[in-house]
Amino acid sequence: MFISLSHGFILALGLILPLGAQNIFIFNQGALHQQFKHVLPAVLTASICDTLLISFAVLGISLLVLSLPWLQFMLFGVGFIFLIYIGWTIWSTETKKMKRDEKRLSPKKQILFSLSVSLLNPHAILDTIGVIGTNSLRYEGIDKWFFSIACVAVSWLWFFSLALCGKLLGQMDPNGKWLTFINRLSALIIWMVAIYIGFSFIKTLK
Repeated sequence: MFISLSHGFILALGLILPLGAQNIFIFNQGALHQQFKHVLPAVLTASICDTLLISFAVLGISLLVLSLPWLQFMLFGVGFIFLIYIGWTIWSTETKKMKRDEKRLSPKKQILFSLSVSLLNPHAILDTIGVIGTNSLRYEGIDKWFFSIACVAVSWLWFFSLALCGKLLGQMDPNGKWLTFINRLSALIIWMVAIYIGFSFIKTLK
């Protein structure tokens, strides 16, 4: 039990730590909203999406679905375009205090955007399927349950912590200088991931 819990926790933490569209969106919403409860729609949506992806990966459903060549083609193609767009959106976001009211999303828009950055990011999906799904194969019965629970718990704890850190930075950085720097760096990383996805997309054409 302890081994499967520890394995799931460390593995999921290593996968979720790198900057990506999902992490940046949650962090930015935390920084832009004055009250933590206002960012809960984004946090809960991202956490639920990760829970579903991890569950599908452990059960082997996603691996079966992605064995279809046409689905891989669509996933890489849509994902590449989506990441380019998200990178540009983050790069061009104004973070000055006077602009923050304009950038705060309604609960409905938070949910929709959080769904898109969680489910249209092929890099995150392939990591979940290829890494978590594959590693879960070494466990059976109750140990597989503990492995899965640990992975899911990391996602929930991470997104809540990320939104809270964003809120703290927003309070300490009223002019938005640090947030602008983080956004620019994040956009570059997302574009690098998009290039990687683009190469993967070209491979599916061969």
